[in-house]
Amino acid sequence: MKIGIIVAMDKELRQLQDLFDKRQVVVQKCGIGKVNAALGAQRMINEEHPDVIINSGCAGGNGDDIEVQDIIIGKEVCYHDVYCGAAIDHSTVYGQVQGLPARYEADAYLLSKGEELAKRTGLTTTLHTGLIVTGDWFVDTKEKMRSIVEKFPEAKAVDMESCAIAQTCYLNRVPFISFRVISDIPLRDTNASQYHHFWDTVAERSFQTTKAFVEEI
Repeated sequence: MKIGIIVAMDKELRQLQDLFDKRQVVVQKCGIGKVNAALGAQRMINEEHPDVIINSGCAGGNGDDIEVQDIIIGKEVCYHDVYCGAAIDHSTVYGQVQGLPARYEADAYLLSKGEELAKRTGLTTTLHTGLIVTGDWFVDTKEKMRSIVEKFPEAKAVDMESCAIAQTCYLNRVPFISFRVISDIPLRDTNASQYHHFWDTVAERSFQTTKAFVEEI
């Protein structure tokens, strides 16, 4: 099986590239945001022909049970900043691109392996499965996070790439899952200090769990 891993930033790329055999696992950077994510996913599909694609990286967390360095396995992903309106099709919901799924479900096999990993003892971090929402915002204030959670109260993580990669994989029929490390909890932080502390102290250890997940599949 050839595995493709897509990340958004150089610091994510460097840490993950060092963990894998490049012959079996291709790690590429797409850049930050939805357009970069979709272009990066399509480029990987066209050039590398992976059997599965994993989106890895950091995300803001949400929920009383979520802590910095926890990992969210995206059982579903959707957009938090897309609204196509109801003028033409009243069945289209907030967050849905008209004519496409309202939420993109993780590949069943990949999700099952993630759930198995979540039950394993001895890991250095805690894994959760749930909804990841995506939009072109870096959520650095409580007000921004509240506006997202009002529409998606069940969201466990907020990022800027997962759903765009999921949509690209869906259109190309490539199995996909998002595997996000929580770098900060915006509703508990006032100045993004958690985010910067994450990179200073715990990011490398967190990405070891991504390696464990890849070894499971």
